[in-house]
Amino acid sequence: MRTLTTRGDTIRFPEPLTRARITRRPNRFIIDADIHGSETACHCPTTGRIGNLVLDGLDCLLSRSDNPARKTPYTVEAISVDAPGTARPAWIGINQSAANRYVEQALVHHLLPKIVTAHSVLREQTLGRSRLDFLVDDDTYVEVKTPLDNLQVALGDHVHTRTRPPLASTDRLVKHIGELDRSLQAHQRAVLLLCFVYDNPGFQVRPSSHHDQVQASVAQAVRGGVEIWQVNFRLDAAGVHVARHSDLTSQFLV
Repeated sequence: MRTLTTRGDTIRFPEPLTRARITRRPNRFIIDADIHGSETACHCPTTGRIGNLVLDGLDCLLSRSDNPARKTPYTVEAISVDAPGTARPAWIGINQSAANRYVEQALVHHLLPKIVTAHSVLREQTLGRSRLDFLVDDDTYVEVKTPLDNLQVALGDHVHTRTRPPLASTDRLVKHIGELDRSLQAHQRAVLLLCFVYDNPGFQVRPSSHHDQVQASVAQAVRGGVEIWQVNFRLDAAGVHVARHSDLTSQFLV
């Protein structure tokens, strides 16, 4: 996605997204979509799970690339589990890299006042053995996670799902929250920001194959002072805006 702009409380796309319908997801990197009657291979920006959904038949929103050499001219930015053809569906953003850009805009334009009022925002700062997403005002590290494995949305009868084993890839989360914990020795604040590009009613932890290890690492970091926040963005074809943000820290104290 090209440069974002922010006006008021809305983060605007450089051009409106295109609505289409997914025909299939042949592999982790590609989603085929019907765009005005023509099937086109589109880039899938998340290579992992999108809940336990079978995407075939769902509506989606696409951004267009301005790179003529790219093999996939579109990227799937969002999907909807509403009935296909719904006039004003609720969208679920699936582009985790774009979610980081939404958070950056929200920080720079003071759209997350409960968390921090930023005067400076630096991206991808090295801390220990990790690269964390943002350093705000030289004293607050912010690491963004955009969970897509467990979609907390109601599914109608038209949506098909498949059974999947527990999530196994948790190493990056454990490493990053450990770095946030250690950063408190030299910095005032460290925030793990759980970002949802849909109206998530309240983050719930889904057990993974390393659940006990992750739970212990998170609890240790919280006891050390790491804060855990949730932000919900609402997305449509024109842009996104912050729907709400809230402090979840206390629920991770076990």
